[in-house]
Amino acid sequence: MIKIAPSILSADFANLERDIHRVSSADWLHVDVMDGLFVPNITIGIPVVKSIRPTTALPLDVHLMIEKPVRYIEAFAKAGADLLSVHLEADHPTGIAEALRRMEACKVKKAVALRPITKAEAILPYLPELDLVLVMTVEPGFGGQAFMESQLDTIRQVRALIEKYNPACELEVDGGIAPKTAPLVVEAGANVLVAGSAVYGAEDIPAAIQALRVYGGGSFHDSLVRGGPILRPAPDPPGLRPLRAARQLVRSGGTRAPDLLRLL
Repeated sequence: MIKIAPSILSADFANLERDIHRVSSADWLHVDVMDGLFVPNITIGIPVVKSIRPTTALPLDVHLMIEKPVRYIEAFAKAGADLLSVHLEADHPTGIAEALRRMEACKVKKAVALRPITKAEAILPYLPELDLVLVMTVEPGFGGQAFMESQLDTIRQVRALIEKYNPACELEVDGGIAPKTAPLVVEAGANVLVAGSAVYGAEDIPAAIQALRVYGGGSFHDSLVRGGPILRPAPDPPGLRPLRAARQLVRSGGTRAPDLLRLL
């Protein structure tokens, strides 16, 4: 099943609780934490995570774009994070390993994140114990950036490693996700899609979330990623009729991403 995780980086921070409620039909809530060191931007920290925890029943997917994240694992866990992802580039391997150990002790889900400069193989020392791998399809630090198509190869490579060493691990993609890029990343192997502008920039937010689910694969995700059986889809939502042709393409075995994009 494809999961949608709206990023509150694109929300209205003056009306944050309202905007969190507006994405209640999503699966997770993605929280981008930036320290101005690992990335040039500064966003939110522990007090905000603690404040938003009571406002939603959605799992908090907290993405730590900070130097030496091991220092803050317990604090973010206590603040209400359900999953913490740390960047492999943010510390020495021993620091990353210790951060994951502290996540385990705090009983939060464990994840590592990769910038576009980092190869898929970098996850190998940690993969057997991970709940999720996050692949960035933009350079981390700012919302609203253009999708980096070159990262599709990294997604494919990470998916192959997951299937070999830890099939239960989820694969999340963050950066430039929209209805036209969602099929690309799902075909490459992603099953969790982070979206900021594509959700919060839409007039109808629940419809935007559903569009990402459907364009990203919805009920035919298994056929795109794992070659599994195709489930009979429900009728297309209004405005999504091109998916009928996309489903026909999937059924016939022609699942190349460029073909899908021409139909959307």
